[in-house]
Amino acid sequence: MTHYLLSVVQPAGATPPAAIMRGVEAFDGELRAAGAFVFAGGLHGPETATVFRPRGGDVLVNDGPYAQGEEYLGGLCLIRAADRDEALAWGRKAALATTLPIEVRPFVDQH
Repeated sequence: MTHYLLSVVQPAGATPPAAIMRGVEAFDGELRAAGAFVFAGGLHGPETATVFRPRGGDVLVNDGPYAQGEEYLGGLCLIRAADRDEALAWGRKAALATTLPIEVRPFVDQH
């Protein structure tokens, strides 16, 4: 089994309606029932971020997001999948549940 990250791409300032949250809860239940669930969680907005940047042997600290944009990482889900096709099927279900874009990416060398 390979681990995949499903990233939820959320528009800035948007709060999901209750109907969408019910879909997300159902998706979460389906992942758990299939044994594919590892971890999932939503994130506070990018304005709550702190970014550390190495500079000449020191570290600069900035409040706010790494990059300014109209979309940001709103949440994530770590899953187990037998192969890329299975992970993409979960990504499709996540997109339908959240009504948001979902990025699916495998982790590097999991030996």
